[in-house]
Amino acid sequence: MDAVRRAPVAVVVPAKDEAARIGVTVRALRGLQGVAAVVVVDDGSSDRTASLASSAGAEVVRLERSYGKADSLMSGLGRVAGLQRVGRLSPDAVVLLADADLETSAGDLGVLVDPVARGEADLTIAAPPSRETEGGGLGLVIGLARRGVEELTGVVVAHPLSGLRCLSPAAVTAATPFARGWGVEVGMTVDVLDAGLVVREVPCDLRRRVTGGDWRAQVHRAAQYRDIALALGVRRLRRRLGPT
Repeated sequence: MDAVRRAPVAVVVPAKDEAARIGVTVRALRGLQGVAAVVVVDDGSSDRTASLASSAGAEVVRLERSYGKADSLMSGLGRVAGLQRVGRLSPDAVVLLADADLETSAGDLGVLVDPVARGEADLTIAAPPSRETEGGGLGLVIGLARRGVEELTGVVVAHPLSGLRCLSPAAVTAATPFARGWGVEVGMTVDVLDAGLVVREVPCDLRRRVTGGDWRAQVHRAAQYRDIALALGVRRLRRRLGPT
């Protein structure tokens, strides 16, 4: 056991139509050291995602229609803040962002939590296995993200699109409100670095579904490219305008 006091952990999991996986994922997350709450945001699912998450021990936020990842994460943070206000969760809790489809491999996310819980980093980002790095695509999206983060911050981040992350309270404050849509990770990375906080990439060998190369995947990547470009553009504009 660490000699230094560790901050408690609140986990936020956006989920849409993940009934087949969400129960196993929640139970694995609840087994992580220091986890005080798992908040599942059901993003307008048409299946039993919400009820199965609740049965597995999660706090559930139910959205009546799909709002997308960024809004789901913000809704999850809202529930975390609510738990803190009523004394069910410590105000110094760190926030782990996890995906609903991780199943038992969610139990390996402690490697992201440890540096933040010990105060050694403010934002940790999962560095996935090389076989998953490009997500089956041409690399245009991740290339845009890497170049944009480096241009704006001077820091090279190899995996700026990785959604598996852990944030300190200071990082949550710096990164919110999140950039819209698929720009959430890039916007978060830039905002946390701009605040002078410590970002660390951590190797994390998790089992994930990889985006393929069919037309649906191409449409998905086009939406990612659009949202990332918008997130970067907003932050460039802020630089030009300066403090308000």
